[in-house]
Amino acid sequence: MQSDVVMIPYYAHEGEMARAERMNKRLWIVILVLIICLVGTNAGWIVYESQFTDEVVTVEQDSETGTNNYIGHDGEISYGETKGNN
Repeated sequence: MQSDVVMIPYYAHEGEMARAERMNKRLWIVILVLIICLVGTNAGWIVYESQFTDEVVTVEQDSETGTNNYIGHDGEISYGETKGNN
């Protein structure tokens, strides 16, 4: 009966463990850098989006035909109703 157990020297095992510890430390540093970048980009988008405000435009106009449309400065068309005797 032959055994499949392979014996490795102690110094080889210690060398592999030291390499694994260095790799784990590098991975933790990469993870922390990525988390900091994620928070930074989200904060950047929040600052960017907070620069803009929503405008509410109230328009009053009369129409004899029963249709009352308003085209804003940004090209958006608002379809309204006419209050009157139609």
